[in-house]
Amino acid sequence: MDQDTKKNQKELSLRARRLASGKNAIILAHNYQLPEIQDLADITGDSLALSIEASKTEADIIVFCGVHFMAETAAILCPGKKVFLPSKSAGCAMADMLNADELRAFKADHPGVPVVTYVNSTAEVKAESYICCTSANAVQVVKSLGVPEVLMTPDKNLAMWVQRHTDQKILYWPGYCPVHDSLTVGAINRARSEHPGALLIAHPECPPVILDMANAVRSTTGMLEYVNKSNANEFIIATEAGLLYTLQRQNPGKRFYPASDALVCQDMKKTRIEDVIAALEHERYRVTVSEEIRVKALEAVRRMMAVPRD
Repeated sequence: MDQDTKKNQKELSLRARRLASGKNAIILAHNYQLPEIQDLADITGDSLALSIEASKTEADIIVFCGVHFMAETAAILCPGKKVFLPSKSAGCAMADMLNADELRAFKADHPGVPVVTYVNSTAEVKAESYICCTSANAVQVVKSLGVPEVLMTPDKNLAMWVQRHTDQKILYWPGYCPVHDSLTVGAINRARSEHPGALLIAHPECPPVILDMANAVRSTTGMLEYVNKSNANEFIIATEAGLLYTLQRQNPGKRFYPASDALVCQDMKKTRIEDVIAALEHERYRVTVSEEIRVKALEAVRRMMAVPRD
């Protein structure tokens, strides 16, 4: 990045910060966002944690630098705040692989079986679910139900990961994250040949064969915690490339390598500082959830938050 670009970016960031301060707004950025967006944000993290933290603030406005379902989750947890998505077209392919009608039909085929839905889902799908889960707590959530079988949506890879860690039967929706699901054994072998001393950490949205190869399987937040505590100095990261910036910033003395150069979510890279400024200046691209859906979805989230951690 040349000096003029850096100067312009700094000026834009200062403008965004002034606008946020003047409007009592909080800027949230997912760990997969561009570095300049992460640097701009008040809080960075994974999608649910960001919404929970925002709900604890006195902010009137939330600018969520992420994708649409994340802004919906913020609207569910923060009903008294205005939520804006800076990039209107930032969506999630996996979340779009399941809608409420499809989930109702899935439930009808398996009457009485509780639905466990990954937070990477739309508000209407959350509202049709008994309980939500994250990639970090999915195993604990499923075990907490104490039933012989559950329906898991929308991510098949997370469901198959949970199946390995419980005796309960997991019936899953065939959705997936196109970025994580595209990772191949060949890509992992190449990364390991280039960095033979590095540990491989994989996200549970990756295919089972990739998880079999990993030294550790963790959520995005779990990866940060794992690296912070590890005595190792080199890591191959099998999740979206944006997390490497966060990892490097928190661990300047360690080295991080992407498991594949293809691990880039284009939707997560759509947000620019100019979009954040426009969202604040014009209160553009507000994300709302109807009260009927919000209340039902919130109950599914609250059930999850009540599950004890291991």
